Amino acid sequence: MNTLSALQYLARKDPVLKGIMKKASALRLEPDTKRSIFEALVRAIAHQQLHGRAARQILSRFLALFPETKKFPKPAMVLRIPAKKLRAVGFSRAKVKAIRDIAARAAKGKIPTKKETTQMSDEEVIAALLPLRGVGRWTAEMILIFTLGRTDVLPVDDFGIREGFRIAYKKRTQPKPKALAAYGARWAPWRSIASLYLWRVADKTKRARPS
Repeated sequence: MNTLSALQYLARKDPVLKGIMKKASALRLEPDTKRSIFEALVRAIAHQQLHGRAARQILSRFLALFPETKKFPKPAMVLRIPAKKLRAVGFSRAKVKAIRDIAARAAKGKIPTKKETTQMSDEEVIAALLPLRGVGRWTAEMILIFTLGRTDVLPVDDFGIREGFRIAYKKRTQPKPKALAAYGARWAPWRSIASLYLWRVADKTKRARPS
């Protein structure tokens, strides 16, 4: 991906975004190339409705269940762990069911591999992931951006994206998903990059607020 071309394109298409980019350091889309889709899904489930630190602690205890490997466990290995042990590391019952469902489907080849996704559109990848327990469109979009490195994804349901837009464009309220999607059409084919900047705006504003 040519980051400079993406930034120049976005700056031409949107003066407000251009101003944001001038104030911030250049943001690059840096997907985790070593992480499988299965691993990304399990990690995403772990982080749902939890602060990052708590999720990381649970994942650390989860990985400790597999002393035989230094890598992320394979689906079959996860399926051999009793549900009680998964609950003991901190996963909720719903998350245990989700992780076991994802592992079972992955073991049967029902989750596309990274190689297979190279022949799939963004919407085809999303459609393949949505049947998984615990996986909604937002989770699938995070996989597209941060695992597969897709450059044209705009997660319109994401709170941080909508809040970043509200702040950057000086709106009283957050935009509705449909309105954000309509406005964001001008950022194609670099909507993932625009998303990074909206997240940055929301995060920077949050950190600037007095505690």
